[in-house]
Amino acid sequence: MQTQSEATRAGTALQVLLHLPSLIRLYWRLLQDPRVSVWPKLLLFGAFAYVVLPFDLIPDVIPFVGEIDDLMIVILAARWFVQWCPPEVVREHARAIGRPSPA
Repeated sequence: MQTQSEATRAGTALQVLLHLPSLIRLYWRLLQDPRVSVWPKLLLFGAFAYVVLPFDLIPDVIPFVGEIDDLMIVILAARWFVQWCPPEVVREHARAIGRPSPA
C-alpha cells in the first residue's frame, strides 16, 4: 500500500514528465532572452557540460549510483536557473508558451 508521501512524489514526478516539453521550451526561451544575466546561463551550461564530460564525482561504472549524481546536478541547476532569472521574464515566457509560471 502507498503512503501519502509516496503518492505525492509519484504525482509530482508525473506532472514534471507531462510538462517536460513546456519546461524545455521555457528554458530555451530564457537562454535566448538578453534580459537574463549570463550567470544563470553559465550555470545551466556548466551542469550539462558536467554530464557530458568524462570526469565525475561518482564514477558512472557504479550501476545507478553514477547516474544519480549527474541527474541531481542537472535537476538542481535547472531549478536554480529559473530562480536566478528575473521573475517577470520567467512569467512572460511561461505565459507565452501557455503554462503557469514555476516561480
